[in-house]
Amino acid sequence: MQGLELKLKTRLQELLDNGTVDCVIGYTKGEFIYDTTPAIFTKESGLDGFVFNSFCGANLSKYLVSQITSDKKFAVILKPCDTYSMNQLITEHRVNRDNIYIIGVGCSGHLDIDKIKAQDISGITNVIDNDNNIIINTIYGDSKIEKASVLLSKCQSCKGSEHKIADEIIGEEIKTPVCDARFDGVKKLEAMTAEERFAFWKSELSKCIRCNACRNICPACTCRTCVFDNARSNVTAKANATEFEEKMFHIIRAFHVAGRCTDCGECSRVCPQSIPLHLLNRKFIKDINEFYGDYQAGEVAEQRNPLVNFTEGDLEATVISDKEGK
Repeated sequence: MQGLELKLKTRLQELLDNGTVDCVIGYTKGEFIYDTTPAIFTKESGLDGFVFNSFCGANLSKYLVSQITSDKKFAVILKPCDTYSMNQLITEHRVNRDNIYIIGVGCSGHLDIDKIKAQDISGITNVIDNDNNIIINTIYGDSKIEKASVLLSKCQSCKGSEHKIADEIIGEEIKTPVCDARFDGVKKLEAMTAEERFAFWKSELSKCIRCNACRNICPACTCRTCVFDNARSNVTAKANATEFEEKMFHIIRAFHVAGRCTDCGECSRVCPQSIPLHLLNRKFIKDINEFYGDYQAGEVAEQRNPLVNFTEGDLEATVISDKEGK
């Protein structure tokens, strides 16, 4: 991973120096190796602090939305799964493709620090990613664990490590099959009774502290003014005043992104309460696939999703085809 970081940093510096881009959206290091944070670098600031390691799981595509009115050109680092979100943002005209230089970066999965710490590992000083296993250096000694066991949840249901859009790719583009277990969590919920499902979501959503992290990180949530920020909507409280309010926030948000969600998993990744919010979105994705045929949002730019593309075979019972003579 260190070799990849050096290649990225060298190439990004070239792009800044020759004027191809004005800014870089990448990752910066924090106090610890696992404290990586999205950041904007400029020619003036340089790439000091730039990092790319196994903890750079954040999807950077959303950070371009606020730059749509800028006349500057941005380089952005996108993993294969992130490129679905980029295509969807282009489709919805939420970003200006002409002002974006996309560097696709090879990916073999990113790590979840909480899963590592859950294995009674602390005092981490460094992590060496060896693809199948990782070596964790700590102040108490070294530990070797299976990489698959500590991957981010979204990496454990990978859609495939092929970039859907990029101006250039740095690092090996690993061809991986779509994960068959992607909808296993949804199927478990579908197998429950209505009462059991209600109890499950009541328990999970009651943990919500309305920090809005899920909304703010979601590439599909790009409204300039959110309904939940409307002071007259009576749903703007930071903490939930009623049980109904917490359910309404997440259910309305899930409906809002239906047909547009690329299943990037960022909502669950950033949730401080570890609510499995991605399951709401995957339920919609699974239903859309079954009702309208397999569809993956963001697979290509400018495609129309099934919910905005009328056909005579749609499920709407009140729409009757003229061909049937009715």
